[in-house]
Amino acid sequence: MKRISALLAIICLCAIAASAQFRAAGVAGVAFTNMSFNQEIAPVKGTVGYQAGVLGELMFPGIGFGLDFGLLYNLGGAKVNLGEKTVWSSQGYGNERVYMHFAQIPLHLRFKWTRLSGLEDYVAPFVFGGPELNILLAHNKCDAFKYPGGSLGLTAGIGFELYRNWQISGSYTWGMTYAAQTVLLDNYTARNRQWTVRLAYFFKH
Repeated sequence: MKRISALLAIICLCAIAASAQFRAAGVAGVAFTNMSFNQEIAPVKGTVGYQAGVLGELMFPGIGFGLDFGLLYNLGGAKVNLGEKTVWSSQGYGNERVYMHFAQIPLHLRFKWTRLSGLEDYVAPFVFGGPELNILLAHNKCDAFKYPGGSLGLTAGIGFELYRNWQISGSYTWGMTYAAQTVLLDNYTARNRQWTVRLAYFFKH
């Protein structure tokens, strides 16, 4: 009986996956980035970065749920005034701009309101959330910090789909693992924080 139930469940999942609707988009956005240190080491201010890449959307018809995933370039970082602390000012550091260039791979669960009596052909709201993997590609020269090869973030967002092809979304990402660490004091680490506004255009399929 258990084998029959498992087989039926697999058949149902395969049927749902086969009916899922996939489409791809080009996406670009503005990112308002910051760094949150585990201890207060110096004044930190946010900066403006940007994103660009491709996004895929896989929606399961009739239930409104789906997935989005992609590959994007993301510029992160912050301004850190190391000159405020003697341990760094004595080394010649001042108000440093920390740049981090990432290849970002998001994987989000999303829900889109698609039963709006025809209104969804013009506007359809959606929400999304899930993890993001950030692979470090490069960083600017600031020897006060060292960087791991990548970091993980958790994102939550909301948006609107317009005329079936355009999507405008806003989201916030919490860094779950550290993205930078001070060299002189190993216990000081920073996690990324980021507000993002994106515009995506989905190609017709």
